[in-house]
Amino acid sequence: MTAAANTPELKHRIEDLFEENPETYPDDAWQVFAGFLELLNRGEIRAAERDESQPTGWRVNPWVKKGILIGFRMGSVAEADGAGSPGRFFDKSTFPLKEFTVADAVRIVPGGSSIRTGCYIGRGVTCMPPMYINVGSYVGNGTMIDSHALIGSCAQVGANCHISAASQIGGVLEPVGALPVIIEDHVLIGGNCGVYEGTVVKTRAVLGTGTILNRSTPVYDVVRGVVHRAEADSPLVIPDEAVVVAGSRNITSGKGKDWGLSLYTPVIIKYRDSRTEAKVQLEDLLR
Repeated sequence: MTAAANTPELKHRIEDLFEENPETYPDDAWQVFAGFLELLNRGEIRAAERDESQPTGWRVNPWVKKGILIGFRMGSVAEADGAGSPGRFFDKSTFPLKEFTVADAVRIVPGGSSIRTGCYIGRGVTCMPPMYINVGSYVGNGTMIDSHALIGSCAQVGANCHISAASQIGGVLEPVGALPVIIEDHVLIGGNCGVYEGTVVKTRAVLGTGTILNRSTPVYDVVRGVVHRAEADSPLVIPDEAVVVAGSRNITSGKGKDWGLSLYTPVIIKYRDSRTEAKVQLEDLLR
């Protein structure tokens, strides 16, 4: 099966292989996986995709996650080629480093970065060393991945974003039905931020330095007077153009109150305005 294969047919074959889990895989299974991997690399299938009928604007594709997990089952540990270092590296044979050419128009600055195959990297993406992009992720055109940043497995990052130094964008490969982390277009993630557990950051939002977002921590919107929370069946969603910073709230009972303790909480302090635009516009000079 090649990348030109009918996607519903590929989905059916992946679902079957996931359930069968044989001890050895026949040649046709390897062909299925090769076609699947090619489509992932080209961005023609994704672990999650836009769906305006959903409350978050996104839907997960569990079968794509299953295909990635099949790859881990099928592969054996082998020495990794082309790691760009005199050291030796060992990984699953089914997920080597992604190959690029100059025609891909992706800047990978020397210094120890790694991008696993099975992810889509758009034109004009800049990768500052060292950074890492895992399998199943999607990075849109013109995005910058800064030094020491991580794009986790199946994370979906939009176009013209800036993932600043030492920021962590979690993925969510398992469970297969869980929505991965979504970073929509034109989002600025400040340095040392962390976005985890299926959080959705909507278009043109800004996360200030050191902001942590996950399912367990509510986000207090002091502009609109609401509290954004993840629910049992839905992720945390940061609104369009929200500017989020790290804050704190007092513990109001028990020993925490007696001791004058407070808890970390992210706070939406404003929505993008002309001052915000002036600050983020400087990034274009680096591209």
